[in-house]
Amino acid sequence: MESVRSDAAAASGDSSALTVKILVAGGFGVGKTTLVSAVSEIRPLRTEEALTEKSIGIDDTTAVANKTTTTVAMDFGRITLPNGLVLFVFGTPGQDRFWFMWDELAKGALGAVVLVDTRRLADCFASVDYFERRGVPFIIGVNKFDGAGQHSPDQVRDALDLSPDIPVITCDVRDREDAKRVLITLVEHIMRTMSARQTISY
Repeated sequence: MESVRSDAAAASGDSSALTVKILVAGGFGVGKTTLVSAVSEIRPLRTEEALTEKSIGIDDTTAVANKTTTTVAMDFGRITLPNGLVLFVFGTPGQDRFWFMWDELAKGALGAVVLVDTRRLADCFASVDYFERRGVPFIIGVNKFDGAGQHSPDQVRDALDLSPDIPVITCDVRDREDAKRVLITLVEHIMRTMSARQTISY
């Protein structure tokens, strides 16, 4: 990981900082923008637009009736962890019609958080498949929503047919400390995955 550098590090004025690019993915309205905003130590960049009548029949807002905006390109934030590691956090758009952005956003990313709403579990299948196909380490964050019911991490893992080594954790991404815990869990998973791959290569 020490070889990882981001152009954004130079822009921040700290060329000595070890930086890692990660993604926050998942379905429409699952909390990606909220997580980025909760953890960012800088004013987060958002590319949200208002939902209009043109989205009727395209964006399913049944479970998120109060949602009035949608991310059309990306969210961006930055957080420095206690060990000095700087994370550049990119939130992906959730709707299928904006998926052309994903390949560009994924360039240079070392890992991803896939956020899940258990009321709409199928919405995260595409994100899980995307990272599995590309060999990008990811974890599952089960975001807490009113009326979602209680599901254990093992139940979610079984429903998504995930490998036992992929962390599944419950979280409330509105809470800064909880959102930070999600990112720290991802970084730890990335390090274990990279270490295991290096061992296999030898």
